[in-house]
Amino acid sequence: MFKVFLPNDKKIFREIIFLSYPVVLSNVSRVLMSIFDVAMVGRLGPEALAATGMGGMLVWAPMSIALGIRTAVQTVSSRRLGQKKERESGIAFHNGLIMATVFSVPITIIGWKWAEEIVPFFLSDPLAIELAIEYTTVVFISLLFSVYSFVFVGFYTGVEKTKLHMTVTVVSNLINLYLNAALIYGSEGIEVFFKEALPSFSFLSVLWSWTTFPAMGVKGAATATLIASAWMVFHYFLYLFSGDVKKRFKIFSFSYDGAMMQRQLTLAVPMGVQECIIAFGWTCFLKVVGIIGIVELATTHIIFTIMHASFMPAMGVGMACSTLVSKYMGEKKIRKSVSSIKESVRLAEYGMGTLGLTFIFFPEFYLSIFTDDKNIIEMGVWGLQIVGALQFLDAVGFVLMFALIGAGNTVFPAVVESLLVWVVVVFGTYFIGVFLGFGFSAPWMLFPVYMCLFAGAMTWKVYQGDWKKIEV
Repeated sequence: MFKVFLPNDKKIFREIIFLSYPVVLSNVSRVLMSIFDVAMVGRLGPEALAATGMGGMLVWAPMSIALGIRTAVQTVSSRRLGQKKERESGIAFHNGLIMATVFSVPITIIGWKWAEEIVPFFLSDPLAIELAIEYTTVVFISLLFSVYSFVFVGFYTGVEKTKLHMTVTVVSNLINLYLNAALIYGSEGIEVFFKEALPSFSFLSVLWSWTTFPAMGVKGAATATLIASAWMVFHYFLYLFSGDVKKRFKIFSFSYDGAMMQRQLTLAVPMGVQECIIAFGWTCFLKVVGIIGIVELATTHIIFTIMHASFMPAMGVGMACSTLVSKYMGEKKIRKSVSSIKESVRLAEYGMGTLGLTFIFFPEFYLSIFTDDKNIIEMGVWGLQIVGALQFLDAVGFVLMFALIGAGNTVFPAVVESLLVWVVVVFGTYFIGVFLGFGFSAPWMLFPVYMCLFAGAMTWKVYQGDWKKIEV
């Protein structure tokens, strides 16, 4: 029993903690800010919640392609680090910037210009449509900066500079938080918000009293996100001037390697396309939930926000696992790659499992953070408890997916996830929830099926072992 729950390779376990804790803390910071965003928007009503939730998914669908770029930069830079080819790690970063520019500039322009035509396809409530257009038009501009941030994240994680993420994310999220409160409610509204929603912290309203802020509602939330995203890129850029990064990886000696670009595109394109298909699938899932009802859509947005928070420990551990698997494969130390996977799963279970238990026993507490609408809270309890029960299983699938990506297999996880999202979640929810009339219960009946199949597929692929022979 102790061999199952306690670390077997303590050295690698400590290495994973060392690499992952800055990422986990930065992710937690990001999620806390996101939670506060949703909590503030939630006070504007279910239409505002539905609008920002759908708007966020519409932006995430194209932006998810950049996950492929981030993965390509991280995988190649960490593999070259293991091979002691540090200059080539810098070239992988340069290639990532090129890919980010070619992709993000046209997508940003398209999303900003045609948001009015795109949004009505996914929402039916007139007020929600109007608010979602306001939100989406601005947030699409922030996509440009978010994609560049992904390149920096991939590079710094790949070369084991994960501590930088913590500082950058905390600062940018504090900027986002401050501007969110100011621009959503305005100078007068922020005092009312603290008195009604957070009376114990009403003294903090003085932080916004030095000047006048306009009340912009959901557009204010989008504007805050845009400014914070731009700051994040600038902050990451400043770290390139540190001696260890600038000289070691020859960052400012810009160079292009066509062969390496081809390898990175081989990693990035399949994963990016599949991730876009997956994100679009989740967007269509929200459209199906919106057919069931606007309150159901608002409730789902809250549950997804809480669920996203629970992913953060596993995501940090997974990114550390991905880096170590790739690095040790570059050093031809496959056994250490295997140990990295096992210890990463164990560490992720500690974090996600603990959070899962709190979701099961205290669902009302989490839901009440975001809204005081009793209908939403009552509706969300069962869904959040289902999410909590699945945390132990989800930790396995999440970390093993990152392990395969670190080894260079970006196609299998993406294909499996995209198939499951569309077949089980999207079409399943429509058939059971809309066609058969089960309503809001449908997705939460299907989530266990989705999670079990995904974790099972990732486990089978890792144990199959063909990832050990992949060259990057």
